[in-house]
Amino acid sequence: MQWYDDFPHIGYDIEGKKLMKPATNDEIDEFLSKIDDPNYWRTVKNKMTGEKVFLTDEDVDIIQRIQSGRFASKEDQYQPFEDFFTYEKMEHPVTNFPPHKRSFIPSKIEKEKVSKLVYAIKMGWIKPRVPKEKEEDFYLMWDKDVAEESKRLQHYIPAPKRKLPGHEESYNPPPEYLFTAEEEEKWKEQEPEERKLDFVPKKFSSLREVPAYSQYIKEWFERCLDLYLCPRQRKMRANVDPNDLIPQLPKPKDLQPFPTTLSLVFTGHTALVRCISVEPSGQFLASASDDQTIKIWEVLTGRCLSTINLGGPIKRLTWCPTEALCLILAAVGEKVFIINPRVGDKIVISNTDTLLASIPESSDEKVADWMLPSEEQKKIGVRLIITHKKEVKQVVWHAKGDYIAVLLSDIGFKSIVFHQLSKFRSQMPFQKLKGNVQNVLFHPLRPIFFVATQKHIKVYNLLKREVSKILFGNCKWISSLAAHPQGDNLIIGSYDSRLSWFDLELSTKPYKTLRNHKKAIRQVAFHKRYPLFASTSDDGSVIICHGMVYSDLLQNPTIIPVKILKGHGVSLDCIFHPQRPWIFSTSDDVIRLYS
Repeated sequence: MQWYDDFPHIGYDIEGKKLMKPATNDEIDEFLSKIDDPNYWRTVKNKMTGEKVFLTDEDVDIIQRIQSGRFASKEDQYQPFEDFFTYEKMEHPVTNFPPHKRSFIPSKIEKEKVSKLVYAIKMGWIKPRVPKEKEEDFYLMWDKDVAEESKRLQHYIPAPKRKLPGHEESYNPPPEYLFTAEEEEKWKEQEPEERKLDFVPKKFSSLREVPAYSQYIKEWFERCLDLYLCPRQRKMRANVDPNDLIPQLPKPKDLQPFPTTLSLVFTGHTALVRCISVEPSGQFLASASDDQTIKIWEVLTGRCLSTINLGGPIKRLTWCPTEALCLILAAVGEKVFIINPRVGDKIVISNTDTLLASIPESSDEKVADWMLPSEEQKKIGVRLIITHKKEVKQVVWHAKGDYIAVLLSDIGFKSIVFHQLSKFRSQMPFQKLKGNVQNVLFHPLRPIFFVATQKHIKVYNLLKREVSKILFGNCKWISSLAAHPQGDNLIIGSYDSRLSWFDLELSTKPYKTLRNHKKAIRQVAFHKRYPLFASTSDDGSVIICHGMVYSDLLQNPTIIPVKILKGHGVSLDCIFHPQRPWIFSTSDDVIRLYS
């Protein structure tokens, strides 16, 4: 405002016209008005407009309260606080419609009922109940028998009820309840205690022809003896809150990260995808299908890098767990193809080809035949072919990437064959043991080998060459198994839709059994870094569970289902990404990535 000190106006209005300053008096007139005007002390000059503003009593009160350090208004600033929101339980209706109009209108039906009751009371048809006069029970306090009698009456225990009559006690029972001549003779030869029925059922044409029951007095006498001789005790009912019996589980939101949404779909196969495997670094994915091809995918982009045709449906596929080698095992019929997919680091690809360049001469006793591929097979990446006597059901890598376990079909324990890749040597470790083997697995850290039959899992110590433990699966038919990265826990899936968690240090029986699936479980898998495990089933769902294993041996593992992934058909295989909390799942000829 100091810009307008030398001008007669103080600004401009909305139309651009000047706003003139109000007329001002000299200091003498100002002094005289100060003496004459009693309200001069509450008059304030507005610097913006130059006008004088008269302060009311309320304005003066507000100024005085502010100057004294109090609130401007006289109202109490600390109103009673009502905590209408609770932290523990949040229940909100999905739909919150306003109440219907009829909820505000009195009911005509209730009005009619009340009017009828009022009329009945007026006419005397309904009379109030007369309270019963209680007779005082007088007894001699010094008389012991009377005191015990009153105590017995107060602590009365009702007698057990008799069994209700069945169809066999009818006067016209169904034909299947009537005895034949042989059954009646057998009933007479039995002792009274061994008989299921105390009488012989008989059939009458009408109820008036039924004679008096001959055993009536005897049965009631035995009933009285039973009640007299039977010891009875009072069971105190325990008041237990049902909510205390439910374990306190954390919320799934607190257990993140875990796969929740569909991120990528890998399409390109023309037949059923049976098996998938992820490269150790998590950059590439390999898939095997009944269309006789193996496809190598780039995980982040979903692009198919190469397609390898092996001339037959591929049953099993697994990627070498070590990053020093770039190898894939593929089972086609009786053969196991060792393939270099030629993706990733070029130095690793060349070192892998150098390792598999030559094969020494095999011994006379052949467990399996090691062969070099043809020129056409070399072009697509095949480096070695191992031929067996029977069809291959499963191939498994050892954690160090040197040994391979192959499971053949229909030979019992002779179906397990070990191959050593560095020495091109094969051996059959089990000869005498019996059983139909369903699945095999190497321990991730120790020299232990798991062999799953239909109902049991046998744990072998490879150094001592003996069975160290036998786990009871608590199921009818085991379909798959997976080991925890630390090696102390094991999960198995079965065709009777059960998933069992084993603590190898705790017991030979399952620590916990989950029945979340409705149909057969095809595959189970552990994550290598996160406390997650998954199971896929014929019901078209993949269930993600939180499985935390603690370093404290006294603390039990925490197993909580956190997510059900649906929207696809029958899934034969699922596998976690080695680095990220992602999971790959197969469905018909499509592979899905959930993140």
